[in-house]
Amino acid sequence: MPKGTMMGMLVVLLIMMIVMQFREAIGKALNVVFQYIDFGGEYPVLTLVISGVIMITISTVIRAYMSDPIGQAKSQHIQSEFSKEMRQARLENNLYKMKKLQEAQPKIMAASMNQQTTMMKTMPITMIVILPVYAWVWYFINDTMGGADMSIWINMPWGFADLNSTIWFMPVWIVIYTLISLPIGQLENKLVNYIFLKKRLEEINKGVQ
Repeated sequence: MPKGTMMGMLVVLLIMMIVMQFREAIGKALNVVFQYIDFGGEYPVLTLVISGVIMITISTVIRAYMSDPIGQAKSQHIQSEFSKEMRQARLENNLYKMKKLQEAQPKIMAASMNQQTTMMKTMPITMIVILPVYAWVWYFINDTMGGADMSIWINMPWGFADLNSTIWFMPVWIVIYTLISLPIGQLENKLVNYIFLKKRLEEINKGVQ
């Protein structure tokens, strides 16, 4: 594992430990702002959706500012073309082509790893945004919604769910909040990356002219 990646993971772990230790204080502090989306606890699903959108939007913009959209697009294109050529060579049983591709594979993998390492370096910074929002959601459920000793039922597509129950060892509210945030994050990530890539290409074109 690259040194930068390992250091990033250690920083993330440290941030998680700090947030878990002071989650009530952090949640209470954030409630000064986030109280406007708790709706008095009357619409918990809407609160989870809005807080998820806020969390994902901020973290996505941070990642976009700190990453190289052109480098990412280039790396993804090379990986896609390499996989396509390798599949074709195997289907055609083209041993010469397969050998050449296998010789080039370490360089392609190294470039991909470098890109992933760069992305990993942004993780500690995005965690500074993500984990406190999770702390606020915990505060919202345990304070605004009445605490961990009562059932908080919400209607989900698959049926009713109690936010204070658990699935195996994982609290249901974390599972549902993550399920809400992930698809939003995927859409926003593609949109923001497209905007930043387009902006970067326009800057390059202006420089060439």
